[in-house]
Amino acid sequence: MVRWLLWGRPGCFDFLYGHRLGFNHQQKASLVNIKFKWVKDKVLDAVVAGQRDLRAACVLVSIISCDPGCCLPVYCLSRQRGQLGLPHDLKLSTFIRRYPNIFEEFHVLDSRGTRIPWFRLTPEALDLHQEELTVQQQYRMDLLDRLRKLLMLTQDRTLPLQTIDQLKWDIGLPFDYQQSLIPHHPELFSLVRLLDDRVGLKLLSWDHNLAVSQLQKSVALQQKEDDIRKGSLAFPIGFTRGFGLKRKCMEWLEEWQRLPYTSPYSDASHLDPRTDVSEKRIVGIFHELLHLTIQKKTERKNVSNLRKPLALPQKFTRVFERHPGIFYISKKCDTQTVVLREAYDRRQLIQKHPIVDIREKYASMMKKGLLDRSRGLYKKSTGAGVEEHLLKNIYGDELSDNEFNSEGESDCNMLSEYESDENMGDPS
Repeated sequence: MVRWLLWGRPGCFDFLYGHRLGFNHQQKASLVNIKFKWVKDKVLDAVVAGQRDLRAACVLVSIISCDPGCCLPVYCLSRQRGQLGLPHDLKLSTFIRRYPNIFEEFHVLDSRGTRIPWFRLTPEALDLHQEELTVQQQYRMDLLDRLRKLLMLTQDRTLPLQTIDQLKWDIGLPFDYQQSLIPHHPELFSLVRLLDDRVGLKLLSWDHNLAVSQLQKSVALQQKEDDIRKGSLAFPIGFTRGFGLKRKCMEWLEEWQRLPYTSPYSDASHLDPRTDVSEKRIVGIFHELLHLTIQKKTERKNVSNLRKPLALPQKFTRVFERHPGIFYISKKCDTQTVVLREAYDRRQLIQKHPIVDIREKYASMMKKGLLDRSRGLYKKSTGAGVEEHLLKNIYGDELSDNEFNSEGESDCNMLSEYESDENMGDPS
């Protein structure tokens, strides 16, 4: 059940590009010590459940499809395990074999006669991946704008590539965006060497048309012109059924909503970090950041290293707990995922990006693969034979390498490993 608080009144649109109205008021609004309890939201937990497996499967599809031969041995895939987010006690080959309608297994003999598992995409998975590439191409400018706005949120319009990599799945960027996207826009981006010797991506120009937050757009569309003129924009608020908000908390929240709103794209150096107004600016930053993601959610750890780039104070992520009506923290999948409440009607995104439709098709394939495998439809398929001769022309000497680093993944007994898969979970 959603409860909307102070969503505005009628003036002009000068505020859309940021200002410093209410400066004196801002410095007097000290940080109020209000604590909210965490209440489980089963509906939004269901949104998060299964996303870890879905992401891992989609990343594996991208890794395999990027290979010249569109197939890779399990020891090569294991080197990319850090990008998958899978539990440490789960063998990668076990995970891949759960979805035989996406990944097809075959074996190659090394120089010692050991059968090494290799994986390629099934025709059905290849077709869906091609559909995904088509959608990414059609929405190329949208994805570019999301990346540009992400960089515009930062103090120097620069982020380490490592930080962008953590967010690329959420923003919808192609897996290989560093090769397929960035080099084609030298007028927008530049790779720079950071002080800590990492490589960063810098936005070369500021776009005032992009420097308008989603909250500002929403208020403008609703013609809440007086709120825009006064700068007292309020966030959409909703609580889990049975939340039981105390009167003291409700009164503070209503007053907090009336405080001046500072655009996340404007200079906030004049704000005292010890005030509620500064906190409202931080909430605004993450409200905008979550709107840049295509599913309006991200893991908390993905934003934990954004303090310096976003010029945030210490312990900035406490705003997630202090504003449970705006953000929900799901603890599913052994992690914490921050979800933007306003973006969902029950389990459904109110505005669904076409890339989300593709991911839902992957999720359906994963469900079907689990079900069909449980029925024994994939046991000892003909695709699991030795196919070394088919790869000679592509990989040459690699196939005769004497030192395979299989990371414990050279066990090729498909049937025994199938039967050992427990707690497979629902990928949807």
